[in-house]
Amino acid sequence: MEQLKITGNPNIKLNGDIRIGGAKNAALPIMCATLLTGEAVQLRNVPDLRDIRTTVKLLRELGVTVSELEHDKITVQAYGSISTKATYDLVKTMRASILVLGPLLARFGETWVSLPGGCAIGARPVDQHIKGLQAMGAEITIEHGYIHARAPEGGRLKGASITTDMITVTGTENLLMAATLADGETILENAACEPEVTDLAHMLVAMGAKIQGIGTHRLVIQGVEKLHSTTHSVVSDRIEAGTFLCAVAATGGDIRLTHVDPSIMTAVLDKLTEMGVELELGETTIRAKMNQRAQPVSFSTTEYPGFPTDMQAQFMAVNAIANGASSVTETIFENRFMHVQEMNRLGANITIHGNTATTEGVEVDTLSGAMVMATDLRASASLVILGLLAEGTTIVDRIYHLDRGYERMEEKLKAVGATIERVSGMGEEEV
Repeated sequence: MEQLKITGNPNIKLNGDIRIGGAKNAALPIMCATLLTGEAVQLRNVPDLRDIRTTVKLLRELGVTVSELEHDKITVQAYGSISTKATYDLVKTMRASILVLGPLLARFGETWVSLPGGCAIGARPVDQHIKGLQAMGAEITIEHGYIHARAPEGGRLKGASITTDMITVTGTENLLMAATLADGETILENAACEPEVTDLAHMLVAMGAKIQGIGTHRLVIQGVEKLHSTTHSVVSDRIEAGTFLCAVAATGGDIRLTHVDPSIMTAVLDKLTEMGVELELGETTIRAKMNQRAQPVSFSTTEYPGFPTDMQAQFMAVNAIANGASSVTETIFENRFMHVQEMNRLGANITIHGNTATTEGVEVDTLSGAMVMATDLRASASLVILGLLAEGTTIVDRIYHLDRGYERMEEKLKAVGATIERVSGMGEEEV
């Protein structure tokens, strides 16, 4: 099993340019949306990630023609004999696979999609997906671990007014995709308005969908009979960008991010400024300079445009060496503090009370390298950040979590001054 080996340095400074890739959380629903048409859809700025490869495998299992991902470009065409059954073997490896439910049902009138497996950071139930599709006339039963969904007589979903019980990103995406081919008008109230949802909506419009209210909590969709081909470039990954900005906030230095969109990162950039990071924002660039010890910041995670849960762990890594105490309250996922005990192994001082973590910043030179275990995608990144500063060797195990959302992270960090490499199976006695 592959690991990351980091030779930490309390005096490290990161300097140089880092290219930000396309957003995983936008690319996944967009790839599923190609099921809505039999025509070829060309996608650009697609990151080469574990979750992307899993989605390619799932689409191919359904009979979809998918080109090889080359130079961040991929072509998808759901034409010919398409299966409408997404099996457990693939769905269990990635919860986002549930995003084939809406498109398959809307286009083909019936589908079987395996219930997703467990998730390390929380339950993330699919009841809001089911509730919305039922409002559109679908008959849904749970049979042998599968969601069996059938459109009403005539094979086409009906427009409806839907208000979800909570803001759900994948729920909004599934219902949005289904509504594009429904008969009549669908109104989605309490919709998620994350940039990745907006990116999906823009691609659907380019395919011929009629959507109003894009970027707001109220989406109005006029169903059309068919969608067509398009070429779409995936939005930049605001979480990858935020992660590298946290790295320089912790280590100090001067880095420039390219192929990034600062306009969708306001909450994160505001907190970085509060930490003491000097930011210069361009249209597609962010320059970050840090010449002091980070100031601690406190926050609560919430839906966009608030502070993203996907940046919580990385900011906690910076708070771990900040000049004072801070508190972080997690309101989205109930199990998203599993990285804390691993950070403490490196020398951090973090305690948990319910859904709030309190951090007492420590001096950087008190951190020491250790064997640590990644528990989820963003936890992996936080351990890498802290490992850059911890004296000695840090081994981050189970980095298949990291590879789900970061493309060649170790190469990008190495290019700006980190001593980090991918290795195979080192034990604790070798650290």
